[in-house]
Amino acid sequence: MTYIQLSYGDLVLPALLVVMDGVFSLVLRLKLEKQLAIATVRMVVQLVLVGYVLTFLFAAVSPLWTALAALIMVLFASREIVARQKRRLPGVWKYGLGAGCTLLAAGTVTMFALLTELRPDPWYHPRYALPLLGMMLGNTMTGISLGLDVLTNSLVRERAAVEACLALGGTRHQALLPVVRDALRSGFMPIMNSMAAIGVVSLPGMMTGQILAGVEPVDAVKYQLLIMFLIAGGTGLGTLAAVMGGARLLTDHRHRLRLDRIPAEKSA
Repeated sequence: MTYIQLSYGDLVLPALLVVMDGVFSLVLRLKLEKQLAIATVRMVVQLVLVGYVLTFLFAAVSPLWTALAALIMVLFASREIVARQKRRLPGVWKYGLGAGCTLLAAGTVTMFALLTELRPDPWYHPRYALPLLGMMLGNTMTGISLGLDVLTNSLVRERAAVEACLALGGTRHQALLPVVRDALRSGFMPIMNSMAAIGVVSLPGMMTGQILAGVEPVDAVKYQLLIMFLIAGGTGLGTLAAVMGGARLLTDHRHRLRLDRIPAEKSA
């Protein structure tokens, strides 16, 4: 079975659904039509460019080009993590913590899948490495950004309780433990919700794409299970590393809370 090819002309009619959303915004005076138009144009341009870039990378099968593309993806993911924070970490850690934890988590599980389960030839083949890394980055980025956001906001909100625990002789690990647990729960929750609802409430994107491309549903399920296991592991590893790293940055070796290291909340 072959997949059904689409031309750009075939996308005109579905695009009218986005125009419909813009009409709703105008009629209801939501003032979202400009943002919707910009987001739509960006989406189209970015996806078309990615299509051509991936075509080049798949033909080149170069470890250098593949590594460069992966690095760019990680940098953009770290930028998104920073953009989602109300209170940002200081200095180089503003980007460094998110980028490092994202690379650690997404890179580790992607390498694990390539070397142990998929085993393409060569192992760094961009047709397998880059889509896998992209899925890992997207979900890991969400977990890390949620975890760090809850950590910083909770420390500001619970400052009195944390400092009281420290004043009574508790270590920074003891004082921050409730806040760290809340941050980790928040980071883990999206993937847990996805795992609970998958296959019942919705069919995941990768599985749907494979079925539309002609893959047997049972084989598509196996691939989707592999991806979900990898995403769960990557999200857990990345969120844990980011939250623990953030907690360490916001305290010092003398077991003091250092909220002076983060600026005030961004204005709307």
